[in-house]
Amino acid sequence: MDKQRVLFLCTGNSARSQMAEAFLHKYGGDRFEAYSAGIEPKGLNPLTIKVMAEAGLDISACRSKGIEEYLGKLPIQIVITLCDDADKECPAVWPGAATRLHWAFEDPAATEGSLEKRMAKFRQVRDQIEHRVEDWLKESAD
Repeated sequence: MDKQRVLFLCTGNSARSQMAEAFLHKYGGDRFEAYSAGIEPKGLNPLTIKVMAEAGLDISACRSKGIEEYLGKLPIQIVITLCDDADKECPAVWPGAATRLHWAFEDPAATEGSLEKRMAKFRQVRDQIEHRVEDWLKESAD
């Protein structure tokens, strides 16, 4: 059976979608191919790299990508938006995608304040995304 391709979308492809892609690689690699993109790519946030390393995942070689890298070029079966902006801006119909889901997560990159406060928000969102990916994999196995 071919693996289903999943594309995670958020605004900048700097944090949330990168995290989701990495967790799907970790937990669903035998069933899914994971990709991520942003409506307006902003570059990979250094704090994303740090909190993912804390979770045992090295994403330092990843880069921020736009949807144009995939739209019409790679058959995607499942599109998952991770923020309301991406949900509104993402094409309503993605060619070939049988499923479109929306999982809204707060943007950790929008957190202001001390490094400690910002890292805490990145960790919180990372953990929420990890649990959501794990739950979705359990649901989709049924």
